[in-house]
Amino acid sequence: MDRLAGAGGTVSPRRNMLALAAGLGLAAGLGLGALGVRRLWQTFRASRVEPQLVKVAEVSRLFIYPVKSCKGIALTEVEIDELGLKKGPLKDRQWLIVDEKWHMITGRVEPTLVLVTISDEDGYLCLNAPDMEELRVPFKLPKSNPVKMCRVWGCDIEGRDCGDEAARWISTYLKHRKAFRLVCYEPSMKPRYPKEKEPLFRDKDKTVYNDLSSCMMMSEATVEDLNTKLERKVKMENFRPVLVVKDCKPYAEDTWKSIQIGTAKLYRTMSCTRCIFTTVDPDTGIIDRKEPLETLKRYRQCDPSEKHIYKSVPIFGSHYGIDKPGVIRVGDPVYMIVEQ
Repeated sequence: MDRLAGAGGTVSPRRNMLALAAGLGLAAGLGLGALGVRRLWQTFRASRVEPQLVKVAEVSRLFIYPVKSCKGIALTEVEIDELGLKKGPLKDRQWLIVDEKWHMITGRVEPTLVLVTISDEDGYLCLNAPDMEELRVPFKLPKSNPVKMCRVWGCDIEGRDCGDEAARWISTYLKHRKAFRLVCYEPSMKPRYPKEKEPLFRDKDKTVYNDLSSCMMMSEATVEDLNTKLERKVKMENFRPVLVVKDCKPYAEDTWKSIQIGTAKLYRTMSCTRCIFTTVDPDTGIIDRKEPLETLKRYRQCDPSEKHIYKSVPIFGSHYGIDKPGVIRVGDPVYMIVEQ
C-alpha cells in the first residue's frame, strides 16, 4: 500500500480523507452555529425596546458659582462631572469663606457677598468687589498652606487655606472684626455625600461646598409664575440655579425623573427647599428678609405625603444627581428619558 510522507511520519490516503471530511463537517457545523448565534443576537436586539427620548425643554442659561455665596458666572457651555459644573479651572462652589472656627459664611449672614464677582486669569482666581482692589489667588496653592476641616451644614469637609492676603481682603470687604478666611477644595480631598443628610439622594451622589446637591435646576416659567404673585418682581439670580431651562410649563422641572442634556444624563432626587437667602437682592446685596420667601411659604408647600421630608419649608426648583458626565450648552434640548 502506498504511503504519503507526513511531518511526523506517514499517513495513509484513507485516513487523510477521513480527517479532511471530519474537518469539513466541523467547519460546516461551526458556520451554522455562528449563523444561529448571529440570528439569535439579532432577534434579541430587535426584542429590546430602547428608552424613548422626549423633548421637554431647552437650556436657556448656565451658571457656576466658584466661591460659595458670591456672584455667579453666566456661561454658554460647561462640563459637568460627579461634583458638578465647571469651566476650565473654575468649578462650581469649590471655594468657601469661613470664620475663625472654620464654619461656612454665606450670604444669609453676609448678604453683600453676592456683589463679589469672580473670574480667572493667568492661573489665578480673581475676586473683585465695590471699593476694593482686585484679589488674586493662585489656583495651585502652596502645599505649605494648611488643610483645615471646615463645617458646612453640619458636615465636615476639608479645604486648603488660601493665605493671609485673601483673609485680609475678605475681612476688609465685609467690614467685620471676625477673621474670615478663604479655603479651596482639592481633588484629593473627600467630598460630601448628600445621602448622609437626605435619604432621597443615592449613595453615588457627591458634592463639595454646595448646600445640598451639585446640580440645581429651575425653569424660567417657574420664576415667571412666582412673579405674578409678587408686587416686586424677583430674578432668576435670587435662587442661584446652575441649570435654567425654558419652553416648558411652570414647575415642570419637578416632574422629570431622568433626563439627558447634551452628552450628560441627570437624575432628579428631590425638590429644593428655600430660605432667607432668596430675599437678598442680587444687584444691591440688600437683604429684605420677607419676599419672595413669604409668598413661597403660602403657595409652594409640599404634598402632605412628603411632610416628613420638607416639613413646612417652601420648595422651589429641583435637585438633580449626575448619572453620566458630559458637556452641556445653552440651546441644548432637554430630553426626558422614558423607559419602554
